[in-house]
Amino acid sequence: MIIVLRSGATEDQIQHIIEKAEKLGLSANISRGVERTVIGLIGPEDVLRVTPLEVFPGVEQVIPVLAPYRLVSREFKKEDSVIKITDDVSIGGKKLHVMAGPCSIEGGDELEAIAKEVKAAGATILRGGAFKPRTSPYDFQGMGEEGLKILQDVGKKYGLATITEVMDPRDVELVCKYADILQIGARNMQNFNLLKEVGKVKTPVMLKRGISATYKEWLMSAEYILANGNFDVMFCERGIRTYETMTRNTLDINAVAIIKYLSHLPIIVDPSHGTGKWGLVSSGARAGIAAGCDGLQIEVHDRPEEAFSDGAQSLLPVNFTKLMDETRKIAQAVDREL
Repeated sequence: MIIVLRSGATEDQIQHIIEKAEKLGLSANISRGVERTVIGLIGPEDVLRVTPLEVFPGVEQVIPVLAPYRLVSREFKKEDSVIKITDDVSIGGKKLHVMAGPCSIEGGDELEAIAKEVKAAGATILRGGAFKPRTSPYDFQGMGEEGLKILQDVGKKYGLATITEVMDPRDVELVCKYADILQIGARNMQNFNLLKEVGKVKTPVMLKRGISATYKEWLMSAEYILANGNFDVMFCERGIRTYETMTRNTLDINAVAIIKYLSHLPIIVDPSHGTGKWGLVSSGARAGIAAGCDGLQIEVHDRPEEAFSDGAQSLLPVNFTKLMDETRKIAQAVDREL
């Protein structure tokens, strides 16, 4: 159930509704928009149906939510959510933001060299994995906390926000200490204990789509995070597994339009994982922006042939600069900025 408050609703009125909801055994989630504050109530449907929510002071409208992903849905919030990452970076507005950097953090000098290049080309967020979920247990697993420290230091030096993956609920607090955005990888999209844990913190979360996940499953995974209190969530389409073997994954551009239609949350496109081949990344990036995404995640490495992971899909800095020039034109065509 959604409670839409009047524009002049006071904080006391809001707290009164929340207190009443909690006494009824309901969970209350608040979303404060530019013009309206909305309260989403989650709990037994029979309680919601018999409680006269319309009579509470400050209430303008009560709307039942039909979608199972209640807090994520457009029914809960009509306007697009904008997620503030830093004072200079907000995801979901007119300006598109690009996350760029190596798949894995390999050392301070290496990351600094790449950060300098992507910053100059226009990236605003530095990506790099400190914990790496690999198919083989013998592959490079990441530098752990040492890598997180490097990511934070390099990001601060070049004025870049940072994003890195968290794989284990026990590491959430640690990763929050160093990164501006927590990434939930495709393999962990339905790691519900991890989703609950990142829902308890205030750090923004980027939720990647599982390799075989339906839209509904993806939306429901995001619901876990919001239901636990963290509304600063963005989706990331990174390609799904199909029968096609020519590319690493199949980048699903439909996902951008579907998510925008069903949810108020922003969506990022990752054409690096979506294609798996560096020569196809720019095409995927342009398609994502044309479809209406809110940003890109691109893998960049100055020596991809020596990269510890995902060298085949990593752009050289010169090619990343070219991609940024090309995508700016597409952004302008769809009334966005890059």
